[in-house]
Amino acid sequence: MARSLTDEAIDRIREFVRSGRFPAGSRLPPEHELATELGISRSPTREAVKALELARVLEVRRGDGTYVTSLAPGLLLEGLGNAVSLMRDGSVLELTEVRRLLEPAATGLAATRITDDGLRTVAELLDAMQEAVEDVERLTVLDAAFHREVVAAAGNETLTALLDGISSRTLRARIWRGTVDRGVTHLTLAQHKAIYDALAGRDPAVATAAALMHVDTSERWLRDHLADLRTLGEQ
Repeated sequence: MARSLTDEAIDRIREFVRSGRFPAGSRLPPEHELATELGISRSPTREAVKALELARVLEVRRGDGTYVTSLAPGLLLEGLGNAVSLMRDGSVLELTEVRRLLEPAATGLAATRITDDGLRTVAELLDAMQEAVEDVERLTVLDAAFHREVVAAAGNETLTALLDGISSRTLRARIWRGTVDRGVTHLTLAQHKAIYDALAGRDPAVATAAALMHVDTSERWLRDHLADLRTLGEQ
């Protein structure tokens, strides 16, 4: 299939950004100059800029010009959550598998990097979870915040953005799990306590294992009840 001129313009601008021709924060030339530099007419150049604006690579400031964004991973991956939200319910299992691959490693890394302030925040979230034991939705929101704080403590913005995007899609399944299986609550709290204890002990191997056990428990439960979740999504 022949590539469009817009696609070519997108690739050229991306290459300019990667090469440092247009570094983060820099202002692009006016449209007619940019089109001349790309060797492509103004119309596909304009469409390319719009596409890269949606991708958070460029920022169009009305009356000022077009700038390269900070290119921070969290910004570039901002659209991941929106893309993930459009996936069908059956794909939630795939997302859980990705979480199982990434989150234990991130938790182990966090054990070596978490600050005292970060550890206090995780402890506060754990306390709040224990107080919300009878409120499934609040408990699940706090659960997500707990994991977000732990992953953020690993100090890897790309990893944080990836897991945050995945978490946004699995939240409904986790609320549903807590609603239909109330017995899982105490197990969940115990597993979170084990993760916190490993972080407090600055033990990456134990932290990795505790996180893996926690995510694996959720994944196995989901595999057993996936048909019910799909039925719920159709209602």
